[in-house]
Amino acid sequence: MAQASDRLDPLKTAQQWQESGRRVAIATVVETWGSAPRPAGSHLVVDADGNFEGSVSGGCVEADVISEAMSVIAGDDAKMLEFGVEDETAWRAGLSCGGRIRIYVERLGQ
Repeated sequence: MAQASDRLDPLKTAQQWQESGRRVAIATVVETWGSAPRPAGSHLVVDADGNFEGSVSGGCVEADVISEAMSVIAGDDAKMLEFGVEDETAWRAGLSCGGRIRIYVERLGQ
């Protein structure tokens, strides 16, 4: 049985999912400016079925990041995403905190 700390660690989740045969992508906050919702180094793990664990924005842009991660799992190249207050997508998604975040999305086991 997984310990509570294991369930809260997206990197451990990614490893477990990949070892069980699931196709996995990981999104990592690589840079923040201003009042960003999550710090650099935060992770969101996504599998091909849309299951996810972790957070890159406290919920603000997760839906868009999950969609991009699923595209990467399906064969798209790794992507660098950027969200900020002047980005219409970020406003729609709720990233109105005044900050900006840059997120790198890559497939594991390429």
